Amino acid sequence: MASRLLFRSAVRAFTRTGAVRAAAPARYMAAGGIPSDEEQATGLEKEIMTALKRGEDPYNMLKPKNYKGTKEDPHIVPSVNNQRIVGCICEEENTAVVWFWLHKGEAQRCPNCGAHYKLVPQHHHHH
Repeated sequence: MASRLLFRSAVRAFTRTGAVRAAAPARYMAAGGIPSDEEQATGLEKEIMTALKRGEDPYNMLKPKNYKGTKEDPHIVPSVNNQRIVGCICEEENTAVVWFWLHKGEAQRCPNCGAHYKLVPQHHHHH
């Protein structure tokens, strides 16, 4: 439940702002206004909102960039580990998912269709 609310507020903040938004006029409680989401945010929520304003997506919440899936332009798969399980829908209208382990290093191919995937290390910023 909390993650769904966090996701919604981050997406809402991003869609309202685009990648970067000019600072809105401050509304302070002393002035009788209601604090904005940005003014109330703390912890992970504030980190996500700040990253989205910088045009970053540290937790992969937005639609990923499209890649060709070739050896030269493989699908990028971020991971905090040296391996990650990947699901490939080999054909656009296919309902079956081909699952396989992707390991850090060179791009690897889907065992069914041959699309290339590459695992890229990603570090989380929270403490």
